[in-house]
Amino acid sequence: MPQFNYDGLSFHYRQQGAGLAFVFQHGLGADVAQPLSLFAPPEGVRMIAFDCRAHGETQPVGAPEKLTLAGFADDLSAFLDHLAIDRAVVGGISMGAAVALKFARTCADRVLGLIQSRPAWLVGPNYENAARFSAIAKLLLELGPVRGKQAFLHTQTYRSVQAESPDAAASLCGQFDKAQAVERAARLERIPLAASVDSMSDLREIIAPTLVLASRHDPIHPYHFGDAIAQEIPRAEFHEITAKCICSQMHADEMQQYISAFLKRNFL
Repeated sequence: MPQFNYDGLSFHYRQQGAGLAFVFQHGLGADVAQPLSLFAPPEGVRMIAFDCRAHGETQPVGAPEKLTLAGFADDLSAFLDHLAIDRAVVGGISMGAAVALKFARTCADRVLGLIQSRPAWLVGPNYENAARFSAIAKLLLELGPVRGKQAFLHTQTYRSVQAESPDAAASLCGQFDKAQAVERAARLERIPLAASVDSMSDLREIIAPTLVLASRHDPIHPYHFGDAIAQEIPRAEFHEITAKCICSQMHADEMQQYISAFLKRNFL
């Protein structure tokens, strides 16, 4: 099991393929299995993913104050140093997209390209998601995973998301089933309140080729967030992909298609 040590933590990571470095990061509460299940690197691409702080097999949880997008971007920089990679295409899904966007702003000289899949942040914190995940954290800490999940199913927060997207609602419920869910509850409280950019003008300063993917019917990852990001980044291209709640296989197939084409067209 490959690991790298940084800031008192042992970070778990995986990689596939060889060639162009492409770091593809997971969403909130997920782990490396998520990006690896959604994208298979084509020939000439070395895809790398690591479990962020308080996620997956990375241990221990570490300082709560570092559970921020800025902290995760610092970890990404240290990860590239560990692998002796000067520059890479960086991207992610949901939270991973926000980490990549933060990294593109703070370490622009290390970013060959940027990929945003179903972004859940635009400018500043996402307060609507913060309320959802904070409610889950509160139930985890007060009732534990089993009773907390049962209580969550009866909340208006759950019902409103479920009415729009059963898949998104299942994703929220899945937070109760994660390993060390109680010990890691701080990630649900802190990360949604972080910011990847502070203004739309920050997006206009990103000069790397950028791919943005977004879906409709997803209240956690609003379609208009992806559209707005793509309109502001000068060299961005935007594609709508099928929502997971419509067809998960089409969703995965379209991610594979668009990311592969983007990498081949710009870097291979």
